This record gives sequence, structure tokens and C-alpha cells, in this order.
Amino acid sequence: MAVGEDRAEGVKRRGLLVGVGATVAAGITALAFREELGRLWWQIPGVDKQRTEGEVDQPGARWVAASAANLRIADRPADYEIDKVVIHVTQGSYASAIKVFRDPAHAAATHYVIRARDGEITQMARELDVAFHAGNRSYNESSVGIEHEGFVDRPSSFTKVMYEASARLTADICARYEIPLDREHIIGHNEVPGATHTDPGPHWDWDRYMELVRRAANRPKATTAAER
Repeated sequence: MAVGEDRAEGVKRRGLLVGVGATVAAGITALAFREELGRLWWQIPGVDKQRTEGEVDQPGARWVAASAANLRIADRPADYEIDKVVIHVTQGSYASAIKVFRDPAHAAATHYVIRARDGEITQMARELDVAFHAGNRSYNESSVGIEHEGFVDRPSSFTKVMYEASARLTADICARYEIPLDREHIIGHNEVPGATHTDPGPHWDWDRYMELVRRAANRPKATTAAER
């Protein structure tokens, strides 16, 4: 299950160029400098990058917004490289995970939650934003978190349809950010440095899951009507 941290950070963001423009301009052309400032203007405190309400990163996912207190607005991967996927288990129901991630007092949320019985995916934070899920600030900044309905001590929690839906999601995330399909970059919450949680636990079948991820990564891409 996700845990919260760095809420007090507010709108502070890495890479803010305001106030150091002269130093940067000395090393790059004036045009490049203007383009960089144009990309980063929204990072000034009090200015938010424009978002489209209900927009999802994963086709087919439904959108339910996590509380803004449980994440940090960002512009990943421009400001933080995304190079990991972190696997979580809810230790509760799908509905309860969504409920607590909408609660500002919970201080945590993952980007996605997956239902066990049918593999339904709910996205709760945009991938470009930093969700508080890993219990480690640098891992939050560099990862996408996926929560799975279930309990670490119940093997029956991890259904075939949930494994398959999760594998497709992970494969697509890795394709979006060129993340290697290996266990150094697709990890459990328990493998995050300093982790106090044990999920996804001993019954999560990593060999099976990684095979499904690689298989999903190699599946034929859907052809749109315009491409036919």
C-alpha cells in the first residue's frame, strides 16, 4: 500500500530557472534560453501547467482524481526522469483504496489502482505528476505506482485477469518512457530503499508477471481507422 511523504514541499520543483537566467544564458543560445523559459514558466509558485479534466495516460482506464494533497504537480519526464514502475498491494478492497487516495488526510496515492475480479484500471494521478506512494522521495519522483486489489497473505487475491491487466499497463508505461523490462526497473514496494511495507509479498509471482509484461510489450499494436 502507498505511504505518504514530502507534503510540505509544496510547489518547489527541481530545474526552476527563474533567477539564474544569466548563468544559463551564458552557456546556451538566446533562442534556446527563451525556449527553456517558455517550457518552465508554469513552475513559478502559484502557476499550474494546464491540465484537461479527466484525461488519462492509459487508454481504457477510468479517471478518479486523487486528492491534490496526496501528490505533487510536476512535468515528468522533463523535470524528473521516469525509470521505474513500483508494484503495490492494497491490503484492502479496490473501492477502499480509491476512497483513501481521495482523502487529503491520507497523504498518499498511487497513479493507478487495479481491480481483482475484472482487471478494471482506475487512474488517480497523471503520470507527469509525482504521486506519494513509495515512501522514498527520489523513488516517488522517478516512478509510476500501481496498486493491486488484494492482500499479501492471500494468493487468491492475485487473479489471472488482474495480472494480465497490470502487465499490459506496465508494458505500456515502460514503452512510454523507454524503461527496461527487467527487475531492476519493475520493482515491489518492499524493494524501495527504506521501505517499511512488505507488498506485494511472497505470493506475488514475479516470474509469471515479468513474462506477461514482456509478452504484452510484444503484442501487435492496434491499428486506427486512419491508418488502414
